Amino acid sequence: MPTLLLYFVLAAPAIFVMLYAQRKMRSAYSKYSKVANRRGITGLEAAQMLLRANGLVHVRLEGTRGNLTDHYDPRRRVLRLSRGVSATPSVAALGIVAHEVGHAVQHSLGYAPMRVRSALVPVANLGSRLGFIFFFLGIIIYSANLVWIGVGLFGAAVAFSLVTLPVEYDASNRARRMLQGAGLVSEAELEGVSSVLSAAALTYVAALLQAVANLLFFVLIALGMRR
Repeated sequence: MPTLLLYFVLAAPAIFVMLYAQRKMRSAYSKYSKVANRRGITGLEAAQMLLRANGLVHVRLEGTRGNLTDHYDPRRRVLRLSRGVSATPSVAALGIVAHEVGHAVQHSLGYAPMRVRSALVPVANLGSRLGFIFFFLGIIIYSANLVWIGVGLFGAAVAFSLVTLPVEYDASNRARRMLQGAGLVSEAELEGVSSVLSAAALTYVAALLQAVANLLFFVLIALGMRR
């Protein structure tokens, strides 16, 4: 089978899921970012309330540029919120903020998958960059050893994507429980929150599928060089 066709066959399902996930995420966020929550609290106010409720007064809140760029930085113990989330009293903002606070809670509790993911960050970043370099250099000079080194390095990126799934799903589950426990959402609003969080989680599933497809393609090419 031609190389390009082989890659398309392996990657097509992952690409389809990624496009679907991105569309679903944009749709859910667009819909629920326009629905005001009944308490009328902004994402920033919700973050402050949830951090206090979980005893995370040491976690700082900062702004970040872009749209849907909200994240928790465990190295600096900082929760960064985009302006569209921090300043908006929407149902979507509550879900996104609670999810990131969920990561802060995971960090404070020493949640094992999060510790593993944090440990894999430098290895995964290195593997993503150098893996492609070694792989394609090995193809150019026809060196199976370099190709397999590239495969091994890229495998670290796949491991990172794999361990990311339980971290993200757990954070979303914590988000739902926190919002309900704090009385910040009604049953109807929880449905909107769940729609946003489920759509976001699907993007991580798509990323894992893409990484696995790439790795499988590299492995098949490496095996083919032995013939």
